[in-house]
Amino acid sequence: MKESKHMRATRAIVARQPRACSCRRAHKALILVGRHAVLVVVAALFCFPFVVMLSTSFKTPPEIFQLPPRLWPERWTLANYRQAVEAMPFVRYLLNTLFLSTANVVGALFSCPLVAYSLSKIQWGGRRPLFLLVLATMMLPPQVTMIPVYILWNRLGLMGTYWPLVLPSYLGSAFFIFMLRQFFMGIPNELLDAARIDGASDLRIYLQIVLPLARSALAVVAIFTFVWTWTDFLNPLIYLNDESMYTLSVGLYAFFSEHGVQWGPLMAACSLFSLPLVALFILAQRQFIEGISMTGLR
Repeated sequence: MKESKHMRATRAIVARQPRACSCRRAHKALILVGRHAVLVVVAALFCFPFVVMLSTSFKTPPEIFQLPPRLWPERWTLANYRQAVEAMPFVRYLLNTLFLSTANVVGALFSCPLVAYSLSKIQWGGRRPLFLLVLATMMLPPQVTMIPVYILWNRLGLMGTYWPLVLPSYLGSAFFIFMLRQFFMGIPNELLDAARIDGASDLRIYLQIVLPLARSALAVVAIFTFVWTWTDFLNPLIYLNDESMYTLSVGLYAFFSEHGVQWGPLMAACSLFSLPLVALFILAQRQFIEGISMTGLR
């Protein structure tokens, strides 16, 4: 009698297990669908302004002011793009911006890893107080140092040139130095000590061991520097007074000031301005995500 009760209880438990497993799987699937739905909604909210900008750039003036507004144009046109390119020296501004962005990327990749390596892997007196001083500069808003830096460049006679926009990147950035230092701290010291025992100098260790291991972190530095330089408006506006040296951001502002609110050409110019950044992120998103995760920035 006892065995039969025990067997019935066992059979009942076994019979309930498939249903419990199916319920758990359904619950996990529901949670997964809910998370993806939230991500899709958030992504749509972020992409909506860009979609509106892009669709407006292909609309005719009557369609832009049509009520109720339509998301997609009834008749697609490239007239706004032609007007935007012809109304300002777009190619010249594009080359200026590309030159500044490339020069700043080279400067950041040259200076920041050197300082970060010396602060993380080379033993010398005073490196910790200097690192704290570097971190302290990150807490100063740019508005505090704007006037002293302007006076410095003016007294050096470099106003109206590209030097104030390029030279600071060759002097290091506190944010990138901190980020690369955190990455270099994760490289085992035993690896570097083994290279020193084999007779490698610090420079050779830096060039042949540390930098190859830090490719993902260096990619993050390059992407951030390129984007920040490409979208920078205030510094070119302050230091450049020759229209032939303007960047795209200043050129868009001049276009807006000269031609007023012409939404079609303005949205076309903004689309051309944003296209390289979108392409850069699409091409380098794997390196960007990998570098962010490996440097400990969450």
